[in-house]
Amino acid sequence: DAPMHRLLQGDVGSGKTVVAMTALLMAVQGGHQGALMAPTEVLAEQHYQNFLQRLKDFPVNVEMLSRFRSPAEQTQIVARIKSGRVDIVIGTHRLLSEDIAFNDLGLLIIDEEQRFGVMAKEKIKSLKLTVDILTLTATPIPRTLYMGLMGLKDISSINTPPQNRIPITTYVLEYDDDIIAQSLRREFNRKGQVFFVHNQIYDIEKVCEKLKGLTVSKVTITYAHGQMPEKALEAIMVNFLRKEIDCLVSTTIIASGIDVPMANTLIVNNAHMFGLSDLHQLRGRVGRFDRKAYAYFLIPKDEILSGESRRRLEALKEYSELGAGFKIAMEDMEIRGAGNLLGYTQHGFIQAVGFDLYCRLLKEMVSVLKNSNHTIGAHNAQ
Repeated sequence: DAPMHRLLQGDVGSGKTVVAMTALLMAVQGGHQGALMAPTEVLAEQHYQNFLQRLKDFPVNVEMLSRFRSPAEQTQIVARIKSGRVDIVIGTHRLLSEDIAFNDLGLLIIDEEQRFGVMAKEKIKSLKLTVDILTLTATPIPRTLYMGLMGLKDISSINTPPQNRIPITTYVLEYDDDIIAQSLRREFNRKGQVFFVHNQIYDIEKVCEKLKGLTVSKVTITYAHGQMPEKALEAIMVNFLRKEIDCLVSTTIIASGIDVPMANTLIVNNAHMFGLSDLHQLRGRVGRFDRKAYAYFLIPKDEILSGESRRRLEALKEYSELGAGFKIAMEDMEIRGAGNLLGYTQHGFIQAVGFDLYCRLLKEMVSVLKNSNHTIGAHNAQ
């Protein structure tokens, strides 16, 4: 009796994309258009290739809209979306641009919900009041999680990990060249690939050169970041997927959903600078195959960590089993606070009225609004 507004929580690699694909296909079969919005061009491109492969036997027209497409291509795709000749469009924030007008949008899916700001989400909701919205996330941000716990948003969970999946061995260590060299050697010896996350563009090339000095010369190590030209970044990601690159030194552009089965060692430099959800998302880039995976979270030697940073890293080590995403999200909410449910703040503590009183007031108001909606619905039926 109302458009869907549901959050699908499933740990990294649990199969949320397959659920999204099936839902979009059903929307198209029902005579509507579908849209999938991803936070990065790299992830949107990967979704696009997966959709083309999986839906090749169905009469479905799939397009991709992001800065990986030229202005001329984008103009053509926008026109085809408006006329209804595109059934499913996959894109980035570009889908929220003023020139986008759907012929008959029935289902909107937002992947990696925690990577979008409140303003973007409000704009999404205003696209069309009759559109079903499904958001996918491994670790919902505190505000979204609390909205679900309070009954303001429906939540579904995927609790079963994929078959043959092995938990990722997680280490939190001080930076050490010997440990890095050892982990690289172990992965390369079994013909695997490595993600090395260094989230500072100004010296990422220097870090890449240093890693080359720690390994044998026949190994290919390169770097990537979001400020590179579109074609260069796309070429690097394609080469990494094709296993032509052994180690990719990158910023957090690889954090969202990208699937590289042969990459099973992750090294994160300056891990204390990241949020808990970000670290869990990064860890989810490895261990997506039936092979043992390792995640190293490195902190500078002799660094004095803040209480919050220490708690984040301890939580990451503690919740390393399969399906730990929901526990991570709950811990994140405890550390950062639930935010402002009726405003734009996505985390933070309620200090003015006290958390318990705020919860009780909000719960009462949700109940009143739900009851009034039922009363109006019954009146209209009569």
